[in-house]
Amino acid sequence: MKMERIAVVGAGSIGGCIGTWLAAHADVPVAALARGATLAALRRHGWRLDGADGALQAPVAKASDDPAALGEQDLLVLAVKAPALAALAPTLAPMIGPHTVILPAMNGVPWWFGLGLPGPAAGMRLDAVDPVGAIADALPPQQVIGCVVHMAALQVEPGRVEHRMGRGLVIGEPSGQRSERLDAVYELLRRARIDASVPASIHEALWYKLWGNVTMNPVSALTGAATDAMLDDPLVRGFCSAVMTEVAAIGARIGCAVEQTPEDRHAVTRKLGAFKTSMLQDVEAGRAIELDAIVGAVRDIAAVVGQPAPNLDALYALTRLMARTRGLLA
Repeated sequence: MKMERIAVVGAGSIGGCIGTWLAAHADVPVAALARGATLAALRRHGWRLDGADGALQAPVAKASDDPAALGEQDLLVLAVKAPALAALAPTLAPMIGPHTVILPAMNGVPWWFGLGLPGPAAGMRLDAVDPVGAIADALPPQQVIGCVVHMAALQVEPGRVEHRMGRGLVIGEPSGQRSERLDAVYELLRRARIDASVPASIHEALWYKLWGNVTMNPVSALTGAATDAMLDDPLVRGFCSAVMTEVAAIGARIGCAVEQTPEDRHAVTRKLGAFKTSMLQDVEAGRAIELDAIVGAVRDIAAVVGQPAPNLDALYALTRLMARTRGLLA
């Protein structure tokens, strides 16, 4: 399966990294759907990325704010914030054909997550993420390759990204099967010098990342604290551990068991130092936060499988109220 027509939707921090590496190293043209100052910068300079290896620049195949101008793609990389997807997804129809592979490089629980799950969660629709099913209608779950992002980057100016750490993309079929299209995406990412990997279960890989984000992100948004300060406070750390214990129990009910303890995960997070979560960065920038994708969707799953999560509920309620008060809900 050939991947010759590739486009990145959302040329921000993660999208900028992926787009630049694909264009610079994989020997394929990479288009971009962008708008405003980012679109103007892409048209003028192409893809630009600063990192440990110095400045990297590559031509953009075509940059536009009109999906119809870019046309049908073989691979569509979605790298937008979760709150933007419901309005954006229906507009992407001109870019999606019957064989287009959709790779969502996004945070939180995605709209396709119910595909491939066992028991009562099988095929479930998540009201927090896709309340009326518009995303699933526009972006068919059967065309998705699941993706978990393990990299950190910052858009320092429109169209220019600074890569901070990590080059990992964990990818997999929601069905858990190996496929020709999965192998094609994997080989493409490896050519782009991205640390692509294929786990036994993309659901488990996604849940494990979420298990840490479900506390660190909203608690940082509430407190304005970096991860080290949160973990240094025994009461805050204990509350985070209580939430993580609940989320691990939810995961066990959907075939996404977590083998570590919360303290094990805290030790991993502590290695990041004084790290600002993406949700805290959004709060500081006055952007809508990804609360429903990271926390609300987990509550939806808990309700489906009948797993109580009172600490998770409290964290969601407090963060939602803060975001509503500050105008940070989409």
